[in-house]
Amino acid sequence: GIPQGTFASMKKRNSIPYAEILEFCALKKISVNWLFFYQAVDMLKEETEKFFQVRYFSDIRASAGGGAEVFDENYETISIDEKIMHNMVGMGNTELEAIHVDGESMEPTLLDGSIVFVDRTQTDINKNGIFIASTTGGLFIKRIQQRVDGMIELISDNSMYPPQAVAADEVTIVGKVVGNIESL
Repeated sequence: GIPQGTFASMKKRNSIPYAEILEFCALKKISVNWLFFYQAVDMLKEETEKFFQVRYFSDIRASAGGGAEVFDENYETISIDEKIMHNMVGMGNTELEAIHVDGESMEPTLLDGSIVFVDRTQTDINKNGIFIASTTGGLFIKRIQQRVDGMIELISDNSMYPPQAVAADEVTIVGKVVGNIESL
C-alpha cells in the first residue's frame, strides 16, 4: 500500500498514480467507486436500472402502406429512460423492440417515419390496438380483426387506405405496438 503521508503529498502535486490504482483494484476485484467515493456496487446498480434496453431495428420498416421486410438479427441497443418507458407502456413487459413506420396509412395515429415500440409477448388480436403483422406481402403495422369467415382484416387509420383481407394461415402476429416516438 501507499502510506497516508505519501498519498497526501502525491495529491498536492497532482501526481496520483491512477493507472496503478486501477490495475490494483482490478487485480483485487475492488470497486474503484468504493475505493474513492465509498460507493457500494449495489448503489451503482440502482443507477443503471433506471434505463430500459430496447432492441432497435433501424433498417426495418413496418409498412403502414404496402408491406416491408421481416425482422432480422441486425439491431442496435438503445437505452430509454425508465420514466418515459413507464409513461408510454405502463409497468408491463420491458422487453421491447423498436422499428420505423413507413407510409401514411396509419396517420393520424402513427406518422410516417415514427419509431414504434413493439411488445412481442402481446399477440392476441382480440384485444384492441395496433399490431405488427408479418404476411407473405411483408411486414405491416395495422389494426387487426378476425372476420366471421376466418379471414384476417388489416385496417388502416387513414380512410384513404381500404382494409385488406388476408388468409389466417398467411399472417403471423409479431407483436403489439405499445408506444411511439414521432419523427423529429
